[in-house]
Amino acid sequence: MAQRKSTMRLPPFFRRLFKFTSMDFETAVWEMTQLIVAPKKVFRNIYYHVRFKNSYHRADPAFTYLLSLFFLMTGVAWGSAYADGVGPTIRIALVFVLGHFLGTSLLVSTLMYFLVGRVLGKRRQGLFGAPGNGDEGLEFGYCFDVSIRAFLPLWVFLYVLQFLFMPLIARDYWVSNFFGNTMYLLALSYYFVITFLGYNALPFLSRTEVLLAPVPVLLIIWFISLFTFDCATNLAPVLWCGVNLRKAV
Repeated sequence: MAQRKSTMRLPPFFRRLFKFTSMDFETAVWEMTQLIVAPKKVFRNIYYHVRFKNSYHRADPAFTYLLSLFFLMTGVAWGSAYADGVGPTIRIALVFVLGHFLGTSLLVSTLMYFLVGRVLGKRRQGLFGAPGNGDEGLEFGYCFDVSIRAFLPLWVFLYVLQFLFMPLIARDYWVSNFFGNTMYLLALSYYFVITFLGYNALPFLSRTEVLLAPVPVLLIIWFISLFTFDCATNLAPVLWCGVNLRKAV
């Protein structure tokens, strides 16, 4: 009976959602800096976590909270610059956090949980802990860890740098188009590289190199887009919130 009750407890990640004093924000900040300069170190650190917690998933929402806060701040910045009024600005900030960051991360995590776990590993799967019986298996919590960390370069390039340089890269010049589209290339390529590193750190997965397949495709699309498509004025994140960016800039 006691064993049955223990299995019905909430996963540690959810139990710590509002215990801010127990969150490791220092490690979360370290991970954010390393994800840009040396992302392999981050997943090596998460990999060692299994020795002590019997789980590859890091049950600490500090990283999620920090990046959500950053998305909220950039949402306010985008809204203040391009939206009309306080209401639309708040809506943009909430869409950035709940839709762009958390919603997309949950969707990608779910897809990767089923696709990677079955195609690349064919191992038993758990949600936020080991599958049981001492077996190693892909956890949904780890998929979420990888997804939110892979989102960091997207935030840096497309939500921060793009916002700062928008008055320059949104101009009708080929050089502006080059820098704007290159920014998207770097952001998306970084996303897939970090995703690959995250799953490549798991010893029971194989053929993880397939996760890098989108990168050469992105290079081809980037080259074609230099002469046909302006990413900055057609794919800016604020556009998905109903703001007419062409009129704004």
